[in-house]
Amino acid sequence: MCRLVVVLLSICTLASSAAAQSQPNILWVIVDDMSDHFACYRDVPIETPHVDALASRGIQFNNAFVTAPVCSTCRSAFITGMYQTSIGAHHHRSGRGEMKINLPDDIRPVPELFKEAGYYTTISAWPIRMDERLGKTDYNFQWDPKMYDGADWAKRSNGQPFFAQIQLRGGKLRGGTEESAERFQKSIEQRLGTRTPTSVVELPSYYPATDVILKDWAAYLDSVRDTDRILGEILQKLKAEGDFENTLVIFMTDHGISHIRGKQYLYEEGIRVPLIIAGPGVEVGVQRDDMVEHIDIAPTSLALARLDIPEHMQARDVLAQNYEHRSAVFSARDRCDETVEHMRSVRTNRYKYIRNYLPERPHLQPNAYKDNKSIMISFKQAALNGSLTKTQQVLMASERPEEELYDLSRDPHEIRNLAGKAKYADVLNDMRKRLLDWEQQTGDQGVHAETPEMFDSDMQIYVDTLEHRRQDPKRIAEIKANIELMKLWASEGK
Repeated sequence: MCRLVVVLLSICTLASSAAAQSQPNILWVIVDDMSDHFACYRDVPIETPHVDALASRGIQFNNAFVTAPVCSTCRSAFITGMYQTSIGAHHHRSGRGEMKINLPDDIRPVPELFKEAGYYTTISAWPIRMDERLGKTDYNFQWDPKMYDGADWAKRSNGQPFFAQIQLRGGKLRGGTEESAERFQKSIEQRLGTRTPTSVVELPSYYPATDVILKDWAAYLDSVRDTDRILGEILQKLKAEGDFENTLVIFMTDHGISHIRGKQYLYEEGIRVPLIIAGPGVEVGVQRDDMVEHIDIAPTSLALARLDIPEHMQARDVLAQNYEHRSAVFSARDRCDETVEHMRSVRTNRYKYIRNYLPERPHLQPNAYKDNKSIMISFKQAALNGSLTKTQQVLMASERPEEELYDLSRDPHEIRNLAGKAKYADVLNDMRKRLLDWEQQTGDQGVHAETPEMFDSDMQIYVDTLEHRRQDPKRIAEIKANIELMKLWASEGK
């Protein structure tokens, strides 16, 4: 009897706590390495009931894009509401060595703003760890860990609203090898009863249907299923603790699928992501087709919490009554790990323009992270066997065009480059101008090459960390060789 009374009192306390809040809770669910392969977005051979249900009770954005197709630069952008190229955070995992990157004086991470407004701020993985270990941050600039109060919002004071981030592994669950993908799918069979068979996989035309690539894509689809399952558990926690009705949930991924021309590239597979916003005050069952950028979740979240949006913030509140739809979205790719790169893109409703500032380098530059994945090994083996189609063979080119232009309405897979076609000269000039204006107006710091000192600083900590973790010596040797190759190409003006 006493235990029943305690339980009832706890439930009443949670309910009264939620009811006493004057501001809504904000929860970001951020997923690694995943495109919009959910049933509410695409015709996929899997079911995603929890993501679909979240979309049905809120707003589903059908044209959401990241400003960077790799995690640390993407995360540095959305946590500040700024283009990573404007704040010097555009190189992947930069500022980690002796040389640091500091934000401009007036730029602050969003959690600091929520905390100052009285919110309890958290960031965690799932399940939330009892030891209060924080979840993935991966910001490229210096930041104060005190901007997070902990890992579990349930530890906040009664009546205190929370701003929480949950980081999910998403596409990383399948790993990068045939063995890791098989282990993952076995675990899915145990957890969900079935695995996704390769027989239902439909690959984009730019990938060969090798056994390895088919099995990996099937495992990827199972990572989507598992992500959906986890979202259901997260929403159940909100319900059990009495916070569901007063919590705004923002669900998105940090970039597209980790694949050969997905993650790290500016094609749709790398930059197009799901974005769903649901909760109190948000329209129900709405689908929006206008283009938005992932950095927009920062000012939108502040506005939903009725907090001021800093005037300098480049992102926009996409739910504001005076919101003007974007006519274009922009993305940038710079150095990833040891691989030096400089690409920019602008996308309108119909066209995509990509500028390759280092065209003399191969399309698939050496990169130990990607080159050691089974799918990349299989792809290159198919090239050696002469089994790639003309479309697939493009990825093996030793050089790239300076400019790429695609008509997405007719060529959604971005296969036919129109940059040299006289018929599209006016379109090309317009897209060039859009990109140049954006680079100048936003102060794109990528126009200047990373200094040798900063490159050496980041590469030293990169190699040191791998050696400390006793990673495969062959991979470390490969990275060191790639570092020297990057320096050689730079000295040659490539």
